[in-house]
Amino acid sequence: MEKWPITLTSTKKVKPDADRLGFGKYFTDHMLLMDYSAGQGWHDPRIVPYGPISLDPSAMVFHYGQEVFEGMKAYRTPQGELVLFRPDMNLRRLNQSCARIGIPQVDPEEVLEGISRLLLLEEEWMPEGEGNSMYIRPFIIATESGLGVRAAQEYRLIVILSPVGAYYPEGIHPVRIYVEDRYVRAVRGGTGEAKTSGNYAAGIKAQEDVKSLGFSQVLWLDGIEKRYIEEVGSMNVFFKIDGEVVTPELNGSILAGVTRDSVIRLLREWGVPVKERRISVTELFEAHQDGRLEEAFGTGTAAVISPIGSMKWDDHDIEIAGGETGELSAKLYDTLTGIQRGEREDSFGWRYSVR
Repeated sequence: MEKWPITLTSTKKVKPDADRLGFGKYFTDHMLLMDYSAGQGWHDPRIVPYGPISLDPSAMVFHYGQEVFEGMKAYRTPQGELVLFRPDMNLRRLNQSCARIGIPQVDPEEVLEGISRLLLLEEEWMPEGEGNSMYIRPFIIATESGLGVRAAQEYRLIVILSPVGAYYPEGIHPVRIYVEDRYVRAVRGGTGEAKTSGNYAAGIKAQEDVKSLGFSQVLWLDGIEKRYIEEVGSMNVFFKIDGEVVTPELNGSILAGVTRDSVIRLLREWGVPVKERRISVTELFEAHQDGRLEEAFGTGTAAVISPIGSMKWDDHDIEIAGGETGELSAKLYDTLTGIQRGEREDSFGWRYSVR
C-alpha cells in the first residue's frame, strides 16, 4: 500500500483571482489526514478531498480544548522551485505544543513528507503574483467521544492549504498598537508557549475592543505584574533602543516564533547588538521620552515584519520612527522575504525544497 494514498476529488473548485486572495479565505481541493489511537499510535496517513469533518457531539476537543496548530508558508522561487521556510522548526514546535497540551507527538519527517506530497498535488493552486504564497495549516484535534476531563485516547492530524495574497498589498506600512493592561492572555506555567487555540480565544475580546478604537493590535503585558512586555497580538515584538535591539525573553508564556528566531540570527550575522531580556512598558515609554526608542516591529509568519508606528498606554500616546517604517525593519523584511522566495542567498540553509 502506498505510504500516502491519494483520493482525488471528483469536483474541482474554481480558483480565485490572484489579486483578490486576502488571507485564509480560500482552500485547495485536498487535505491531509492521519489518525491516532492508543495502542496503535499514529496511523492511516492519507490525502483526501477537502471537505467537512464528521465528529460526535461529545468529541473531547469541543469540551476540553485539546487542540494545537501551526502556520507555515510555501513559495515558488524565480527558478520555479517549490520551497518551504524552516519547516523543521515549525514541526518541532508542533511537538512542543503537543507535549504541553497532552497530545501524542508526531513524526516530523513523516508529516513533512505528507505536506510535501499535498503541496505537489495542489501545485496548480500556488498563486502567481508579487508577495503571494501558499499558507499551510497543520492542526491536531482530540476526536475521542466522551465526557470527563482527561487526555483523549484518539486524535486526528489535519493539514489544509490556503493560497494567500501579500500581507501588505500596497507595501509594508506601520501599525497602531494599544498596550493592554486589563485582560490577561497567558501566565508563566500556563499554555502561552504552546500554539493552541485557547491562547487566541483569550485575546479576542481585547483585540475587538482596541479595533473599535482604531488600533491594529494589542500589546500584551505579563499576566502577574502587568509590567513586562510579552507579545503583540499573534506576533513576537522587538524594539531598537540606543542602537541595540531588545526582545522579550522566552519565559514560558511567550510563543517561540520561527520568524523571531530568524530575525535574531540575522541581526547577529549583521553585527547588530540584540538581547533577549525582560523589558517593562515603563522602560519603553521612558526610552521614547528620552529620544532613545528608534524602532519597533512585530514578527510572524503572516506579515514577516510588521513595523509599529505608534503606541498607546494609559494616557501616553507615542509615535515611533516618525510613524514610518524604520530602516532596520525594512532591511529585515526585504532580507527575509528575499530568502523565503529564493531571491536572495540562503546562507543559513533555511529553505527546504519540496521539488
